[in-house]
Amino acid sequence: MRICVTAEGVDLDALVAEEFGHAPYFVMVEPDTMKFEAFDNVLVDTDIGYGIQTAENIIKLKADVVITGFVGPHGVKKLESRGIKLVVDEEGTVRQAVEAFKRRQARG
Repeated sequence: MRICVTAEGVDLDALVAEEFGHAPYFVMVEPDTMKFEAFDNVLVDTDIGYGIQTAENIIKLKADVVITGFVGPHGVKKLESRGIKLVVDEEGTVRQAVEAFKRRQARG
């Protein structure tokens, strides 16, 4: 499983970005090992269509789950059409968000 967390920085201690399309970075995390890789969001300063375009870039990264603060309706639709699970209203660090996701998954 690959988890993409929208982030303000490039590591597990970065804060979760509040807004999906304007997040400066995407941190891709393998939750079992917590190995990660960070990617720049090249659309961070785009004004129009950034939600869909950002979703398309995350699809290319082969994410199974996206954790973020907020995603607009177009981004939601694009991600869900590809079977990518969304977790919204997350706060704290990338590490905390992934650990919280793992705990929720373990509870079923």
